[in-house]
Amino acid sequence: MSLLLALLTGILAGTGTWLILRRRLIHVVLGLGLLGHAANLLVFSAGGVHEAPAFAPGGKALTGAADPLPQALVLTAIVIGFGATAFLLALAWRSWKEIGDDELAVWRRSEPPLEEPTEEKKS
Repeated sequence: MSLLLALLTGILAGTGTWLILRRRLIHVVLGLGLLGHAANLLVFSAGGVHEAPAFAPGGKALTGAADPLPQALVLTAIVIGFGATAFLLALAWRSWKEIGDDELAVWRRSEPPLEEPTEEKKS
C-alpha cells in the first residue's frame, strides 16, 4: 500500500511540475493543484497507521488506528488549496477577458514599455 501511495505521489508531483512549466495559464493552475494534491498525499501517507495515536481514549493502544494529526493537516490544506485554486481560476478568467488569450508570453506584450530614465532622474 505504501508503495502505491509513493508511486501515486511521484506521478502527481511529476505531472504537476510538467504542467507548471507550460505556457498557458490554465496549465499552471492545474499544475499547482496537482502539486498540492501530491503534497497532501505525502503528508497523509507519512502519518501511517500506528499502535498508539495521539488521542487514544484512556491512553490505551488501539490496533490499526491512524494518527489524526496528519488527517487534520491534510483537511486544512485541502480547504486552503481550494480557496487558492478558486482565486487563480478567477484571475485566469479575468486575464483572458482583458487580454483575450491565456498564454503567458502575451502578458509581456500587454504591459506598457518602461520609460528610459532621463539625465535629471539619474542624479
